[in-house]
Amino acid sequence: MPPSLPAPIEISPRGALTGRVRVPGDKSISHRALMFAALAVGTSRIEGLLEGHDVLATAAALRAMGATIDRDDDGTGSGTWRVDGVGVGGLLQPEIALDMGNSGTSTRLLMGLIASHPITATFVGDASLSARPMARAIEPLARMGAAITASPGGRLPLMVRGLCPAIPINYTLPVASAQVKSAVLIAGLNTRGITRVVEPVATRDHSERMLTGFGAALTVEQTNHGRIISITGEAELAPQAITVPGDPSSAAFWLVAGSIVPGSDIRIANVGLNPTRTGLIAALRLMGADITEIDPRTVGGEPVADLRVRHAPLTAIEVPPDLAPSMIDEYPVLFVAAAFAAGHTLARGAHELRVKESDRIAAMLTALTACGVPCEEFPDGLAITGTAGEAIPGGATIATLLDHRVAMSMAVAGLHAARPVTIDDASPVATSYPGFFASLDRLTGDET
Repeated sequence: MPPSLPAPIEISPRGALTGRVRVPGDKSISHRALMFAALAVGTSRIEGLLEGHDVLATAAALRAMGATIDRDDDGTGSGTWRVDGVGVGGLLQPEIALDMGNSGTSTRLLMGLIASHPITATFVGDASLSARPMARAIEPLARMGAAITASPGGRLPLMVRGLCPAIPINYTLPVASAQVKSAVLIAGLNTRGITRVVEPVATRDHSERMLTGFGAALTVEQTNHGRIISITGEAELAPQAITVPGDPSSAAFWLVAGSIVPGSDIRIANVGLNPTRTGLIAALRLMGADITEIDPRTVGGEPVADLRVRHAPLTAIEVPPDLAPSMIDEYPVLFVAAAFAAGHTLARGAHELRVKESDRIAAMLTALTACGVPCEEFPDGLAITGTAGEAIPGGATIATLLDHRVAMSMAVAGLHAARPVTIDDASPVATSYPGFFASLDRLTGDET
C-alpha cells in the first residue's frame, strides 16, 4: 500500500452543523468479520464493511493466505463484500510480506491467526505502526508455541512461525486489551483443547459475540476475578451474513462537534451501542451533553440506534476511570470537548493512549496547548481548563503524527476557534473514516 502524500487542510468555523450523517462501519467489527469469514467453510456476505485503509489491509493479508474476498458493487456505492473461506486450519503460506499499513488491530489479530497454523508470515507496516510495541501480543502467542522474531523493542518488522498443533493456555491479561484477548482466542480456534483468557477488566466483546455467531464453542463466565472466556478448538466455523453497524468511534466526532458548536442539531444513523463501546456517550452526558437514542434495535447481534445530538453547554467533570476501556479510542475527542467545558476537566486512567498510532496524550497536549487551551499532562491522561462554551483561540498548525484520531479531533476543535486551525496532514483519516471531510461539508452546508 503506497504511502499518501501529506495533505494539509485548514479548518475554520462554518456555523452550526445540521442534518443527518451515516458513519462508516465499525472498524473493530469489520476486521473480525473478514477474519472469521475467511476461516469459515463456504461463502459469507458482509454489508456495511468499513472500507478504510486499515480494514483493506486485513482483506489483503487474508487474500495472501488463500481466502477469496471480493466486493459486489450494487450501484449505490454501498456494496456487499463476499468472502469464500478456507476453513480453520486451511490458511496457505503467504508468498509476500503482509503489509499492515497503519493498522495495529490487523497486526495483532492476524498474529493470533497465524500462531496456530503451520505457516510463516512476515509483518511490515508504516513508520507509525513500526514504532508501536507488539510485546503484549507476542508473549501469550509464544506460550502457545509460536516462534516470533521481532525487531528491537518488540516492534515491526516481525516474523511469526506458527505451531500446529499449538498449545492451549490459560492467560490472564496483565493490561486491558481487546486486541490481545482476541489474538489469543483466534489462535485457540485451531488449537486442540480449551484456551482460556481471563479479563480482570472487561474490554470490547466483539470477538466473543461474532465467534459465537459463526458457531465456535465459546463460553463467557463472570467471576470475582473477572470475565473468563473459554474457546474450544479445533473449531468449525459456518459462513454467515453480517451487517456491520456504524462505528461509535467515528460517531464520536459528530457527538462532540454537535455539542460544542452553537445551533448544531445532528442525527447520526445506525450507530453501534455495544455497552463495551459507549464510554464517551456516558462521559459527555455527565458533562451535560444533549444526546438522545432513537429507534434502538439489534443488528447482527449488536445493539444499534440513531443518535441525535444538539448543542448544549458542557460542564467540566472528573472522568470516571472505569470508563476508560469503553472509550479508549475516543479520548482525543473527549479532550476537545473538555476544551469547551466550563471548569477544569480531569481525564485519566488511559495509559493505553501512550502506545496508539501516536502517543495520543502527548500529541493532544501539544495540539491543544498550541491552540491556546490550558492543559496539564499526567502519565495516563490530561487535565484541561475549558472556555465555558466560548471559541478557543486556535491559530495553530497541528502535527498529527500520522494519527487519524488526532487529525479528526483537532478538525472538530477548529469548528469553534477564533482563528483557523491547520491540520498538517489529513491523509491518515482514510485509515478509518475516508468520508469524514465530505460529511463535514454536508453538515455545514459547505458542499461545492
